[in-house]
Amino acid sequence: MELYEMKEPEERVILIGVQSFAGDDTEKSLEELEDLAATAGASSAGTVIQKRESIHPGTYIGRGKIEEVRDLLYETQATGVICDDELSPVQMNNLQEELGCKVMDRTLLILDIFARHAVTREGKIQVELAQLRYRAARLTGLGKSLSRLGGGIGTRGPGEKKLETDRRVIRERISHLRRELEEVVRHRELLRAQRVRREQKVVSLVGYTSVGKSALFNRLTGAGVLEDAKLFATLDTTTRALLLPGKQEVLLTDTVGFIRKLPHHLVEAFKSTLEETLYADVLIHVVDVSSEQMENQMLTVYETLQGLGIRDKPVITVFNKADLLTERRSFRDFKADRSVLASAKSGEGTEQIKEAVEEVLRGQKIYIERLYPYEKAGVVQLIRRKGELTAEEYLPEGIAVKAYVPLDIYGQV
Repeated sequence: MELYEMKEPEERVILIGVQSFAGDDTEKSLEELEDLAATAGASSAGTVIQKRESIHPGTYIGRGKIEEVRDLLYETQATGVICDDELSPVQMNNLQEELGCKVMDRTLLILDIFARHAVTREGKIQVELAQLRYRAARLTGLGKSLSRLGGGIGTRGPGEKKLETDRRVIRERISHLRRELEEVVRHRELLRAQRVRREQKVVSLVGYTSVGKSALFNRLTGAGVLEDAKLFATLDTTTRALLLPGKQEVLLTDTVGFIRKLPHHLVEAFKSTLEETLYADVLIHVVDVSSEQMENQMLTVYETLQGLGIRDKPVITVFNKADLLTERRSFRDFKADRSVLASAKSGEGTEQIKEAVEEVLRGQKIYIERLYPYEKAGVVQLIRRKGELTAEEYLPEGIAVKAYVPLDIYGQV
């Protein structure tokens, strides 16, 4: 008996972008869109860029380019198009009518990838919430065919339209998901309060998507989190303990990657996850040093952090993927407190990253050298619990201590 392997046909799509001024990064943005499409399971059959002063309010691109895309669809046997910007409901409907094929935008593509990669309950809630908000903004009626008779005996008139029913169902589902998300947020806040009580420091990994954050997270903590070269491979927040060279234990958190043109409502949906960076004591900004778009990616990360209200927080920039460099040179991020060249793959620079975290955290403490009589041994225990004890010597006259202590306990020690 011969078995046949059933494979889903791969979707082929045309990528469309609008270049509004000379020298913008539309071509690079479309390259990234191609990577996003590949992550979602589609291949690029061609790209079309239109140079115009602004995006067409009705059809995204002009009439001439629509004809060009229609011909390209026929020639390549492509099944749809993906636009590099978020389309309005009018633009999407008009393009579908003009081209007679599936039309997607950058936001819809990112949502599809998010839906594939969400694993935890919180991740799934956040993705569905973002999807419903996207759909709610794009619900439009299709005429009288969507009307239906209302339920019950003796009902008269057209009843409730299907469009209105859909909107009501979506509103109710959004409300339900918000309540579920609030429960998850409350649980996260309890964990956060416990960390504060235990004086545990939190370090968050941030960076552009697919720069190797998860690989670095695994290298530093041995967590075994999924590592994948595809965009948005990691969607759910993971936290593990990290032991620093001075024996202080901190919590290291891996977060969802950022990307250019990340729609505002996606940031809103993932705010509970991204808030981990808001409460972090130190940020480790991971950068792909082998990427031609390194500078633009760094700018996107800083703009996203600013949009989340994260300012004046200590930053350690890790220039990752040093193993891919053909020529060694020094790198510097002038917005960061420290910079480290590293490779998550080979392990290069991991000890320097830990040392940099320790140095930044020490900068938030006061260095002391004290001799405590034995009847005040409880103070030494307080330093050990809430500070960083670097040296301890038992002498006839008492306990000689060298330590870094937080400002809030300095008066007690």
